[in-house]
Amino acid sequence: MMDWTFTGGRVLRDGALGEGDLHVAGGLVASAQANGARRFDASGLLVLPGIVDIHGDAHERQMQPRPGTDMPTPLALRDSEAQLLAAGITTAFLGVTLSWEPGLRSIGAWRALLAALDAARPHMAADLRVHLRFEVDNLAALEEALADIAAGRVHLVAFNDHTPSILRKIQDDAQAAKYAGRAGVDVLTLRSMADTVASRRHDMPAARERLAAAAAARGLPMASHDDSCVEDRELHRALGARICEFPMAEEVAAAARAEGEAVVMGAPNVVRGGSHIGWAHAAPLAERGLVTVLASDYVWPAMMEAAFVLERRGVLNLASAWALISANPAEATGLADRGRLEAGLRGDIVVVDPARRAPVATFCGGRLAWVSAEGSARLG
Repeated sequence: MMDWTFTGGRVLRDGALGEGDLHVAGGLVASAQANGARRFDASGLLVLPGIVDIHGDAHERQMQPRPGTDMPTPLALRDSEAQLLAAGITTAFLGVTLSWEPGLRSIGAWRALLAALDAARPHMAADLRVHLRFEVDNLAALEEALADIAAGRVHLVAFNDHTPSILRKIQDDAQAAKYAGRAGVDVLTLRSMADTVASRRHDMPAARERLAAAAAARGLPMASHDDSCVEDRELHRALGARICEFPMAEEVAAAARAEGEAVVMGAPNVVRGGSHIGWAHAAPLAERGLVTVLASDYVWPAMMEAAFVLERRGVLNLASAWALISANPAEATGLADRGRLEAGLRGDIVVVDPARRAPVATFCGGRLAWVSAEGSARLG
């Protein structure tokens, strides 16, 4: 493995940006330059910890670029990694929804993605992990999900409960057509499936408890998704979920933070100046400490851009904003070996042009994984 020294740039260390060199040896951040290390000229650039994405489902666009039009999963995964690296993301929890719906979020798609990941990992630079977004009414897939958790194929478990909202939405023909297109079935079939699932909802709480117990047995972090009220957060906290994803009300985020829990919202929300579905604006919540983690949600490049947007707003400096996409998500998911540039931690690094707010090079575990044309000219 090649060792590196980054010279001339501003390095984010100990919560602050400062001039100085950064050394990487044996894939880890080092306190001194290794003999024979290659030089990366970072003059005028920022040397920052690699981005950790706790929740992103943009890989679904590679798997199904148009409704009902599927691409081979290995190809979709390869394309996804390339896009992640070009966005400066070195660790990504792929948000894989395992639903009762057929098609893109079905048990078949789940199996295909896990198999593709198993085959691809030896060839990948980015650390791609599985964020199981389990639809809690998906009783038919519960046993297989539990087995995959026990086998170590899952790295984060989230409790999704979208069935009630789906039932409401598919009463509208246009909304029903959208869901049916994603699932690859006609509207009448989808409505019949939804009704069947709803008829077994009384079995859902016991299934959810089994899922939580399996995650706890593996020591996995757990998250709740779209908590609508404080009571929802309390229910999921009792199950062991210490990550609050996309709370639907400010008081839910406040209740989670009062318990020291991580609160996740989307980086696209920050970049766009608000939620695309009318929820709270994440930027002021982050500035007040009610949001502690930003995730890609559905746009990978939004993570880096969101950090610069927050800096430009003038409340958070770049170091504090960057923690929302590096140190904080790493801590929330129990990854103590990354998210910061400290001796002994992984050499996960993104070199950034601050003028363009754009990546120049991405290193994963000390390995050069992606480089722009500008960055290639800076390799020594």
